[in-house]
Amino acid sequence: MDGLIAIERKKYHERLLREGVLTMDKNGIPSNADKASKLSISIAAGIARRLMADTHEKAVGQTSGAKFEQLNMEFLAATFPKLQHLRPGKWTITKLGNRNSMKTSSFSQYEHLEYLTRLMAYDSKLAASMGNDYMVTPDVVVYRDAEPDEEINRTEVFVDDNVCNMADLRAKNGGLPILHASVSAKWTMRSDRAQNSRTEALNLIRNRKGKLPHIVVVTGEPMPARIASLALGTGDIDCVYHFALYELIEAVKEIGAEDALEMLMVLTEGKRLKDISDLPLDLAI
Repeated sequence: MDGLIAIERKKYHERLLREGVLTMDKNGIPSNADKASKLSISIAAGIARRLMADTHEKAVGQTSGAKFEQLNMEFLAATFPKLQHLRPGKWTITKLGNRNSMKTSSFSQYEHLEYLTRLMAYDSKLAASMGNDYMVTPDVVVYRDAEPDEEINRTEVFVDDNVCNMADLRAKNGGLPILHASVSAKWTMRSDRAQNSRTEALNLIRNRKGKLPHIVVVTGEPMPARIASLALGTGDIDCVYHFALYELIEAVKEIGAEDALEMLMVLTEGKRLKDISDLPLDLAI
């Protein structure tokens, strides 16, 4: 009998196919493949066949990207909050963007950024020197609500009016939610845009006050070398997660691309690349 995460992983792949994120055009080129690279096409097609992709025209790139973000959010929402026995808390998983009133400065670790934004609106010299590099908008966020004293003291009286008056977890001290994870969704890594994830990560690290959130990337890129450009190294991104790592490994083995397989082994054995199914448990750490 399959476990919850295995079931949700299958649903996640079914929706990627059904909603036109992972497609194959009339020439058999999957939507996550680089049509200029035979190796990319072969690997992506191997993944698609394993996930039983329907054959139809490729979806528009921006639409695919937005849907990929949405489906990653829904996968996490269906799994991570159910791990209360491992990581208790009042969790919310959502997409950030222009239509969402919540932004990075809505969280306790980054609330000071809103103050900086207001200052720069009235001081052009400050705006010129600061730029906007500190402003980060993750694709998907996982955050935890601050806890009321009643919940903190549920089993024993831990806090009172004399102590813990600046702890972020205590709602009485301000009540802003705590950013637990920033998830960057990159369906492919065709250009330097994929490296934006590293810039976003560094900004989250440098501009925080308090606990550093998990910083991860989820991708559908089939080429191990391109994944390695973001996954290798430590210090900024926690880990890169592939939407179908098991199928990717099987596809690369089937093709017999030794260099690609060797790179995959470096990434996986070094725990720099994991499967999407690993992400909920990693967020429970």
